[in-house]
Amino acid sequence: MLIDMVRLPSGGPVAEAIVDRRTGRTWTVEVDPFEIATTVVTVRQWNAVFDTMTAPHEADLPKVDVSWRQAITFCNEMSLRDGLTPPYAITTVEPPARGDSTWTPHDEPAPDDWRVTWDREANGYRLPTDAEWQVVCRADSTGPRYGDLDDIGWYADNSQGSLHPVARKMPNAWGLFDTLGGVWEWCWDLYDAEVYGSYRIIRGGGWSDAHWSCRVGVRRKTNPQAAFDDLGFRIARTITD
Repeated sequence: MLIDMVRLPSGGPVAEAIVDRRTGRTWTVEVDPFEIATTVVTVRQWNAVFDTMTAPHEADLPKVDVSWRQAITFCNEMSLRDGLTPPYAITTVEPPARGDSTWTPHDEPAPDDWRVTWDREANGYRLPTDAEWQVVCRADSTGPRYGDLDDIGWYADNSQGSLHPVARKMPNAWGLFDTLGGVWEWCWDLYDAEVYGSYRIIRGGGWSDAHWSCRVGVRRKTNPQAAFDDLGFRIARTITD
């Protein structure tokens, strides 16, 4: 397999509490076992799927400058490559008409010209959900991090202002590397569709962030078309057998 994946949670379903610090709302999600990659997608893995080439020294770096749209496209393409059923159906739609103006009021979400549906029964690769990501990042730990941040992740105080290869820091108790620090990771979920429209959740903190951003419970959002040098993604897969 191109990407090393593990089946988690190993003990069966887990009830995970999610906290939205913006609204103060808390809810519980039951997370069933699924497969998750031990690292974020690397430049080497990206190149293998899209038949592209980059400098050899970049091969083990996280693939960054990738939008949510590009990440789900990668998931579909890699699924086809491995003979699996792609989980995402993507269609382009016309944004709602606003007369002759394309201006959107500041208090309304911007219209989105992509419609993406997820076939939850498909066995192909996908992005983890917000709750799935939190469960596997936490790995049965109870604090804001699963270890000392200098030991487990790259962040503003130890990254020397740059990206680093994956899996050079200590993994969590479930064998996942770099879930805190390194790069932010795209999740499937919308953040708050009524307020932010198509904005998707990102998790984990990145190499340029202060320590307080690199905590299990931190949830942020960004435009699905945005791409940054500290934002990548990790793939998951639904267990269908």
